[in-house]
Amino acid sequence: MPELPEVETVRRGLEPVVAGRRIAAAEIRRPDLRFPFPERFAERLVGQRIVGLERRAKYLIAALSGGEDLVMHLGMTGRFTILEKGRADTPGDYANSVGADPVHDHVMLTLSGGARIVYNDPRRFGFMVMMPHAERSAHPLFRGLGVEPLGPELTADYLAARARGKKANLKSFLMDQRVVAGLGNIYVAEALFRAGLSPNRAARALADRRGEATERARKLVPAIQGVLEQAIAARGSTLRDYRDASGASGGFQNSFAVYDRAGETCRRAGCGGEIRRVVHAGRASFYCPRCQR
Repeated sequence: MPELPEVETVRRGLEPVVAGRRIAAAEIRRPDLRFPFPERFAERLVGQRIVGLERRAKYLIAALSGGEDLVMHLGMTGRFTILEKGRADTPGDYANSVGADPVHDHVMLTLSGGARIVYNDPRRFGFMVMMPHAERSAHPLFRGLGVEPLGPELTADYLAARARGKKANLKSFLMDQRVVAGLGNIYVAEALFRAGLSPNRAARALADRRGEATERARKLVPAIQGVLEQAIAARGSTLRDYRDASGASGGFQNSFAVYDRAGETCRRAGCGGEIRRVVHAGRASFYCPRCQR
């Protein structure tokens, strides 16, 4: 499942191509993905200009000139390909190993200027919905979301206020989209390692008895933001080797300190501990019990 860095990578790849372009044609090849497509979907898209392309949590949002937002989620295997001037580019090709059989091309948008945007999704866990822009914040997909981790709202004081008195462990607390929007399993594990915090520790450790931010909270914010920024610069992560649209191999998975490294020696200088795997709420967590406390 793509997390914030993968979705942001896709956004940055698509935005220069789609922003300001008009949707000249829309071909919808099936009635649904995870959910049915919106009523009169193609009709509502054609003729609209894409004002801009945003990201909120793990959602891509195309703001349309008619006042509606096209909200897109990639699911597990969703991918966009840009076909323009005889070239094909797949920004954020984190799922390259799945392949891109054209039988799974479900949505095709032709833009003014001739570029085509193709949405391919073999498992069809992604979805697309439309909503009035003015009502987005109240929509069920968005109204309960927490702060953006790369925005100014994520502070040690904010984490302390949300964590005060919470018995939930830090891993579950940070994975809660109502607290921090867009964080997922990989980047929570890596951020906790950088901050030197165990995923097993109770979230209330981020606040003292007066409710003020502790040193743990102050370490956690830059750790979260640093991991995400580095992952975006690396075009996100994949659990398999892959090549991106330009043919270069690699990705942030080559920089994992703990994720999926159970049984290996901790990479923190001078530590020498062994990475362990534990399960929180059905999701695997990886950490070093020697240097993460």
